[in-house]
Amino acid sequence: MTEILKILLTPFVPVYAFVVTVRNLFFDKSVFKSKRVNAKVVSVGNLTIGGSGKTPFVIYLTNLLKNSGYKPSVLSRGYGRNTKGYLLVSKNDEPLTNVQNCGDEIYQTVIECKVPAAVCENRVEGAERLLKEVQSDIIVLDDGFQHRWIYRNLDIVLFDQKFLLDESIFNQSLIPLGIMREGLNSIKRADAIIINRKFCKEKNQNLIEKLRYYNKPIFTAYYKAISFVDMTRKTEHTLEEFEGQESLVISGIANPTSFLSVLNDVGVSSKNKIIFRDHKNYTLREVQQIRKEFYQTNSHSVVTTEKDAVKLLQYSKEFDDIDIFYLKIALCMDDEESFKRYLSEKLN
Repeated sequence: MTEILKILLTPFVPVYAFVVTVRNLFFDKSVFKSKRVNAKVVSVGNLTIGGSGKTPFVIYLTNLLKNSGYKPSVLSRGYGRNTKGYLLVSKNDEPLTNVQNCGDEIYQTVIECKVPAAVCENRVEGAERLLKEVQSDIIVLDDGFQHRWIYRNLDIVLFDQKFLLDESIFNQSLIPLGIMREGLNSIKRADAIIINRKFCKEKNQNLIEKLRYYNKPIFTAYYKAISFVDMTRKTEHTLEEFEGQESLVISGIANPTSFLSVLNDVGVSSKNKIIFRDHKNYTLREVQQIRKEFYQTNSHSVVTTEKDAVKLLQYSKEFDDIDIFYLKIALCMDDEESFKRYLSEKLN
């Protein structure tokens, strides 16, 4: 959305703010009631549209709970899928459906965590049906901060450090002028804050001090590039093996800047690239576009994100003459032991 269009839509901001305020007030005053389900619920969400790093954190958190003796499952809306309603994505450790039916984020989570998972727009219905079909004692609610109909034992809100640093009206304003679903004041109903600086190496201490106003535990995290993985063969290659390569970079994520930045950091040129919109559903048209650009630029390989790779995998035959790799990343907590203690105290 261009800045001119955002300015034209500015009169709708007070209307949106009023609706959000009244809705939250109804929940706060118990006019609307949150429903408990037969498992603990940990919500992972944010205040903005676009990428704040929820999926890598959901993967990190789910694996952490799994390694701590819980039987976690994951529930998501399934943004970008071509189905509606409830859908069981995984009962044990393998997907029961394809990425088009459930959405790229939950599909990636199942592949990485090997846990039960489901998608449903109605989170209460989704949680109740999921718990009838699988053995789980804790549900990780992906993108759940605004879904207040379901009771949660722990509410975690993520912020992208870059978002917090950009105080422009086109950023830190409610939609449609900015990218905020709710104002910063909504932090008050969260239990903990996580500032994700993605691939940025240094913490911004001023931001941490600024958010202390809300009197919530604050943790910081970052992405770490691990390796490059062959999309079809699943073989891993070191970052050093790709240093100096002229690859064609493909991205269909909300914020490709961080991805391009880390590629440059590890020595992979992003000069040749195709940037698609977030949650891009690839078709044969895009496959042909990628193939054409690959050969025209005489690229060594195609490099993409894991989120894009799970959707491009269905076209393995069309790419049988092209090596496609995705960058494997991991979310790391700066003080993991403190976060583990906090999680244990809140859930026990």
